[in-house]
Amino acid sequence: MAGNDLVHVVDDDLDVRKSLGFLLATADFAVRLHESATAFLSTATGHLDGCIVTDVRMPGIDGIELLRQLRTRGHTIPVIVMTGHADVALAVQAMKEGAADFIEKPFDDEMLIGAIRSALANRNQANAAHPQSLDIRTSLSTLSERERQVLDGLVSGLPNKTIAYDLGISPRTVEIHRANVMSKMGASSLSHLVRMALIVESRP
Repeated sequence: MAGNDLVHVVDDDLDVRKSLGFLLATADFAVRLHESATAFLSTATGHLDGCIVTDVRMPGIDGIELLRQLRTRGHTIPVIVMTGHADVALAVQAMKEGAADFIEKPFDDEMLIGAIRSALANRNQANAAHPQSLDIRTSLSTLSERERQVLDGLVSGLPNKTIAYDLGISPRTVEIHRANVMSKMGASSLSHLVRMALIVESRP
């Protein structure tokens, strides 16, 4: 096995660490488990291979701060952030801080494995000009004004209810617009949608 197929799991919940360790080992990844971001950073002295899967909410250094500290130290290792359903704002913040992806719990095992494989495959292209920018802009141009407002709310990390209140429409209407936005943008998940919006946002 290539050393680059190493996955670091950073989570303060022992049961989560164990279950993720088992899942990833059966998917043929080499796995290292860390009980906290502090514990992980204390071992992260040289070049870091593979990728990191971390919970966003942890005591001490949380997932966002872990991202920042890694970038400050010059590490470009891809980081996948696991978030609770109510943590959309934190997930968006993580993407803006350079996370490769975020996954909402509870998640499908195959979705996590797919996200890890994608992060590993794209780790050397993180700083390259993004080939999808033009396609994303084309898709954005097909959104109605209301759909664009809903997208802006989602990318700001706002929950449906807040977007609904801000726009003076019902949460159900926001859900319909959100589904339309996902369809028109060709987004498979909220993290995919946010990632596309941030790609365009970062390249005027």
